[in-house]
Amino acid sequence: MSSRTSQTLAGHFLIAMPRLTEPPFARAVAFLCQHDENGAVGLLINQVSEYRLGDVLAQLKLSCEDPEIADRPVLIGGPVQQERGFVLHRDDGHWESSYRIDERWSVTTSRDILVALAAGEGPRQALLALGYAGWSAGQLEQELKENTWLTVEASDRVLFQTPLEERWSAAAGLVGIDPLQLPGYAGHA
Repeated sequence: MSSRTSQTLAGHFLIAMPRLTEPPFARAVAFLCQHDENGAVGLLINQVSEYRLGDVLAQLKLSCEDPEIADRPVLIGGPVQQERGFVLHRDDGHWESSYRIDERWSVTTSRDILVALAAGEGPRQALLALGYAGWSAGQLEQELKENTWLTVEASDRVLFQTPLEERWSAAAGLVGIDPLQLPGYAGHA
């Protein structure tokens, strides 16, 4: 195994290879929030849910007067704890329950960031996801050995400026490939 697997991949994208066809991971891009010897936690960043931010705010009895904010999509962050919300954002502001991923990004789970977003005072660059994806100790490393995922350092442009339906191709483009040109199987020399 390469020395890269002993380093953290937090702050990187996992880009699903074409052979990964099970929902919700088919053509998925996951942003890794945490990765160490105990496993990994990430948020899918290109799977839209049926909810909008205004729906989530209304469930929490928070009002939002800005229709543009209320209409922001809520993502399916992964299959684990889908009732739990995660705000992935640039590390601007201080929130009650935040985890600093690296010098650029944090993930916050507390209500105060939603209050700020509803008031138009939250982080300028933020994504809201319900649920997360998790890998047990060694699982992600095994999946990487099996060519299930590509990895690349995450990009603000892909996270916050690229339309959801283009994020898989855009993330793969960071590695310099067109994922549609890749075979749907893994080979080993």
